[in-house]
Amino acid sequence: MAELAYKDEARYEKINGQWIMMSPARAEHVITVGNIYSEFRQYLKGKRCIPFTDGVVYILDEKEENQFIPDVSILCDKTKIGKNGKIYGAPDLVVEVLSRSTARRDKMEKFQAYEKAGVKEYWIVNPYERGIEVYVRKDDRLQISDVCHAWSEEELKEYEENPDQNKIAPHIKLKVSLYDDLYIDMNEIFDF
Repeated sequence: MAELAYKDEARYEKINGQWIMMSPARAEHVITVGNIYSEFRQYLKGKRCIPFTDGVVYILDEKEENQFIPDVSILCDKTKIGKNGKIYGAPDLVVEVLSRSTARRDKMEKFQAYEKAGVKEYWIVNPYERGIEVYVRKDDRLQISDVCHAWSEEELKEYEENPDQNKIAPHIKLKVSLYDDLYIDMNEIFDF
């Protein structure tokens, strides 16, 4: 396989030199990806950065061992877009939405590859727990920066009626580190 394959609807990523077939996504995954992409697209309209969903990203290294299809990404350097429409090099922000079959790779091998390539912000999104872990580049490493979860109306009401100093206050607005004024509401992301 010379490049990412879409043979007979099967999709493959190359991770550390091995071709891995991707499983079809579940409804929660697809809806979550669409919601995140919509938030980015609306905010970035008319700005220099571009949001992508399902875009092929070639993480360039000496051996060309990694070719990923991130769920969502933001790219600000348009010179990284090849004539074939694929991205060569690190996007500025990458979002991977977990599934049971990809969680280990997203949290380990892909995390390491994104970190090494220079991704500035990496989100690991868990649609089953309705939460997002955000890693931001600091001292040439991706370091945990924030953790947010969606809260149902009932949970918010219960918290407001019974504030307990031992409980952590609801944190449902996630700030995107690349921008001063972009905040994402967790309940919008996990609206399914």
